[in-house]
Amino acid sequence: MKSEGAQIGMHPSPSPDSIQAIKRALRRQWLAERMALPPEFIAAASEAIRHHIEAWPSFHAAHTVLTYMAFRNEIDLAPLLKRYPEKRWVLPRILAPGELALHLYRPGALQRHPYGMLEPAPECPLVDPEEIELAFIPGVAFDRYGFRLGYGGGYFDRLLPRLKGLTVGVTYARFLIDVLPHTPADGRVQWILTETGWLQAQAPE
Repeated sequence: MKSEGAQIGMHPSPSPDSIQAIKRALRRQWLAERMALPPEFIAAASEAIRHHIEAWPSFHAAHTVLTYMAFRNEIDLAPLLKRYPEKRWVLPRILAPGELALHLYRPGALQRHPYGMLEPAPECPLVDPEEIELAFIPGVAFDRYGFRLGYGGGYFDRLLPRLKGLTVGVTYARFLIDVLPHTPADGRVQWILTETGWLQAQAPE
């Protein structure tokens, strides 16, 4: 498990500005590493993670499931939407800076956001975050406490406290970090899932 966050970001009493600078540097580094991953590795890791999900009883128990459409070499969970059409799949849509809306997934009703990801069309029915029973959350990196390093917009940091169901951070094993620098505004997930398996997030020390 990597420990760059602990080495770089955990100096005594870091200021909010220094934490943000550290996170920007880590984000650039790890995104560059992720974009360099071979397509065959991405496909194999994504398939392994989907198998872990399909073997998890909590996945089969959940009816309303929040997921995402992969971009920039994220883990691809999209095949699950076709494999389990009986589930009530939900996808995020960007409304404004830092603000997400949740919509029911409708095949053929996706559009590409200027950032590059596919998201539901505005006419797809809205879903209250409190209805989500299980949420798969993408991230550049996660740590063993469930803290997340995203793309810097704060979208999921604002959403996570509103989710009442299980939350799962999804990333590659190489981006599961011992400790990430974080602020009180950063959201946490309950579980982290990589191609090597599950990790239940520890309570922050």
